[in-house]
Amino acid sequence: MSTSVYPAPPSSPAARLPEPHVLDNAAWAALTGPQAHLAERHGLAARFPTDVSPFTALADPTDVRAWDDLAVLVGPGAVTPVAAVHTVPDGWHVEQSGEGVQMVATALRDAAAPDAVRLGLADVPEILELVELTKPGPFLPRTVELGTYLGLREGGRLIALAGERLRPPGWTEISAVCTHPDHRGRGLATRLVRAVAAGIRERGDTPFLHAAASNTNAIRLYESIGFTLRRRTRFTRVRTPGELSDPPVRAGQEKSELRAETA
Repeated sequence: MSTSVYPAPPSSPAARLPEPHVLDNAAWAALTGPQAHLAERHGLAARFPTDVSPFTALADPTDVRAWDDLAVLVGPGAVTPVAAVHTVPDGWHVEQSGEGVQMVATALRDAAAPDAVRLGLADVPEILELVELTKPGPFLPRTVELGTYLGLREGGRLIALAGERLRPPGWTEISAVCTHPDHRGRGLATRLVRAVAAGIRERGDTPFLHAAASNTNAIRLYESIGFTLRRRTRFTRVRTPGELSDPPVRAGQEKSELRAETA
């Protein structure tokens, strides 16, 4: 037996690049994995129903065939957020983009919140009001179907919210974390994040989340309770080639969707 200090040649298995991590394309992993029952798919492109989540994903964002499939899936001239994208093919247009971070729970302490209530479809009007006020990211009429959403009420009024969004295999994203401005500074969001994380870990998943890179207050909070930066991400909204076939998205909705996190 012998050893060598020289690097292995490129053709050697030892020199192969590591396999991509499931969180590198979390939306695709979710849409083709635990949340496939919600997926609308055409070939190498998939999306959630438009009243569940605005996000679409590609099997391989560098494969032009996946972009062709996405164009068929969403239609000509449509604007849609796409996950894990850095460049777009000819004929596509980047409408909006922004920097984000992806963080994983490495030292987060789980803790149940006995006074938290499970939110469902009947609570959606109140949820939408709170989301509109606090802008944590997109929340649509059926977003609650993505996972468990917990809320805190005071005087019967919903004052804080957190829940689950993407579920790639082995992981669950914590999302829609928000607190009414009149009730901030009381640790309500932290309590709900810990409670949602407890449910995630009960089924054997690891919590993770996304945040806009500009949201430094939220990032500091997440770091302080046990989340660690895994990587930086880019949020991208693209327009498909061709003429507009559907009504344009409202400007306020565009900003909200871009603010939302995806991988």
